[in-house]
Amino acid sequence: MKSSRELDIDIKLIDKVDALNLSVNAMKCLKIMLANEEIQASQEYANTVSIVRLGYNDHGPVHMRTVTYNSVLMLELLKKAGIKTSLEQDGCGDYEDSLIAVMIASMFHDLGMGMGRQNHELHSTILALPLIDKILEQLYQDNIRKRVMIRATALEGIAGHMGTINISSIEAGIIQIADGCDMTKGRARIPIALASSHRLGHIHQYSANSIEGVTIQAGKEKPIRIDVNMSNEVGLFQVEEVLLHKIAQSTATQFIELYAKVRDDEPKKYL
Repeated sequence: MKSSRELDIDIKLIDKVDALNLSVNAMKCLKIMLANEEIQASQEYANTVSIVRLGYNDHGPVHMRTVTYNSVLMLELLKKAGIKTSLEQDGCGDYEDSLIAVMIASMFHDLGMGMGRQNHELHSTILALPLIDKILEQLYQDNIRKRVMIRATALEGIAGHMGTINISSIEAGIIQIADGCDMTKGRARIPIALASSHRLGHIHQYSANSIEGVTIQAGKEKPIRIDVNMSNEVGLFQVEEVLLHKIAQSTATQFIELYAKVRDDEPKKYL
């Protein structure tokens, strides 16, 4: 059964995609993923391994839904700024095709945590592939070309979300940044409560626990502005070692403004 937090994000996602006024495929894709029991079970198991076995932050249904929402929001901001996605620039697809690839990659990017932390981004592609094929067959029954290119774009987004491999599409770059933006204290609440001794993932937990909020909105100088609000300086680990690293590795770096501040201090501009 889904938690109340998952259900809340489901509603936000459906409302956000509905407001984009696209064809039926984007909403159909989202609703398939939100209702699929195998996807839900895979996300929940990834979270069990991450939190209970390894002592890391949330890498489960709430996190993957949050990254999906962040990705949809950022892709929308790029569109409003007149920035075309890579599929659009290449003449391979339209904005909605890119959105579908990004939503799929975001919802599946951490499934590999069910196999452990090391190389989990690559393991995620293995676990996600049959799920992706089932979804795309329902969306593009008579268009194998679109199935192939959306599948490849989604897999690039999954494999590249940690910034450990070179990526080439804007779609994959957006997923990197959207993943890094989910670092608020809610991600660390459960693992901190369960912890009885210091473990490998604790620096991520305690730094994330100091992040009060992350806001994504239109920037003044660039299409996307990210603001990180912290309760104390330990949150700088998340900003400088996680988020900033992912932005620096991303193909969407040039579209991002990044600010961070501690409570009522003046915000520090990183990008």
